[in-house]
Amino acid sequence: MTRLAWTVVAGLAASTLASFPPALAGEEKEAVTYLPSSASPLVALRFVLRVGSQDDPKGKEGLAALTSAMVAEGGTKEFAYDEILKKLYPMAASLDGACHKEVTVFGGVVHRDNLAAYEKLVTAMIATPRFAPEDFERLRSEAVDYVSKTLRGGNDEELGKWTLQVELYKDHPYGHVDRGTVAGLKSITLDDVKAFHKTHYAKPALRLGVAGGAEKGFLTRVETDLASLSGKAVAPPEVPRPGRPKGLEVTIVEKPCESTAISLGFPLDITRHDDDFYALAVADSYLGEHRTFNGKLMQDLRGKRGLNYGDYSYVEDFIQDGQSTFPVPNNPRRQQAFSIWIRPVPHDKAVFALRGALWELNRLIEGGIPEAEFEATRSFLLNYSKLWVQTLSRRLGYAMDGAFYGRKDLVTELADRLPKLTAKQVNEAVRRHLKVSGMKVAIVTRDAQALKATLEGNKPTPITYDTQGTPEDVLVEDKQIAVYPLKDVTVKIVPVEAMFEK
Repeated sequence: MTRLAWTVVAGLAASTLASFPPALAGEEKEAVTYLPSSASPLVALRFVLRVGSQDDPKGKEGLAALTSAMVAEGGTKEFAYDEILKKLYPMAASLDGACHKEVTVFGGVVHRDNLAAYEKLVTAMIATPRFAPEDFERLRSEAVDYVSKTLRGGNDEELGKWTLQVELYKDHPYGHVDRGTVAGLKSITLDDVKAFHKTHYAKPALRLGVAGGAEKGFLTRVETDLASLSGKAVAPPEVPRPGRPKGLEVTIVEKPCESTAISLGFPLDITRHDDDFYALAVADSYLGEHRTFNGKLMQDLRGKRGLNYGDYSYVEDFIQDGQSTFPVPNNPRRQQAFSIWIRPVPHDKAVFALRGALWELNRLIEGGIPEAEFEATRSFLLNYSKLWVQTLSRRLGYAMDGAFYGRKDLVTELADRLPKLTAKQVNEAVRRHLKVSGMKVAIVTRDAQALKATLEGNKPTPITYDTQGTPEDVLVEDKQIAVYPLKDVTVKIVPVEAMFEK
């Protein structure tokens, strides 16, 4: 298995303060990513720990995320959480926490005039959490509610996407919702959280990121204030290669809902560490750049046919950053997946939409990207990607991700590589790594039995429009999509109340 190194970034005007050898080799040293900007009145801090939901013990799924919540929303030994909030309020600052598959991230932005006081608070929150029983009960209850109520009942799109994740990574450290399972969360005790923090929140596992108007001497202060962290890190678990079905393996989550949400995909054998990733990034932008009309999925399924709000594709795990359209930084993985997200469509058009997505992917694989459209997509991605690092904190996050993959930050890598890429190289990479067969499909809908019969019977699913005037070329394509073959389909139906239970 390829072992990726955490190395300190030298790009984006970063100053290298320490080198960091392969993180999984047991020779870990402290590393810092420092992006100074003397003109900036702000300072962005990121504390990235090499611990995530992959480290959850079996039967206690959600322990890593609950521990991170106790750190970010639980106070310190000296101050209760409400006292922390009162101290942060006049600084116009906060400490945000997130637990992903491979890492846990804490970060915030503060005016440099408040940096000393802010740093004292947040390092105490990370190194010496309060672990109050009332905070534990509150945060565990919130996590259970998120998994059992919000995911199951309030957000069909997220329900479908997490169903796909779980199916892609069965019997795998990635194979559960990051926040946990209902049974796993209910089994966790406060002592479990304390023990997990003690063993996994270790100094060798911590990567510090500092950007903006902070002097270099500030880094020594942070190191001193984190001195109580353990000196021995726990190695990340092995991640076996996920299996793939022969055809389409469909999981239907049945629940009362107004429309049908669909997610589909398969594991990829490359990450940003590999050269082919950057060719696939161009192909992905052509097929389905998130929340833009640059992608063929968006143009054809929404633009021409009005099926839904949006249709997108991804060549790595995508978590949207709040209200922006961009992915959160600091969500690195040793294994990635290709996926397509079909936002909810009317029930009677669900199979047509699924077929349409597979048809578009097949056209990309078989026909490739035409030269003119390749040039347009490459130009778009070169310019659009610069928006991903438009804030100090995002720039810092991308620099730290580059260290995880042993590369420059993603935006710099794209700027370096894309001008040299050719359409031929991109199309060859597509044929090497993307397939229409061997897919997992997650569908959230009502009347699951009828949908199961349609899928397994490979029945034609013609589309009808509520208005007149659909262009003739679209109608011609519709006839092809309606009978696009769904081969080797297997379907299982899961009631929504059973999802993420254990």
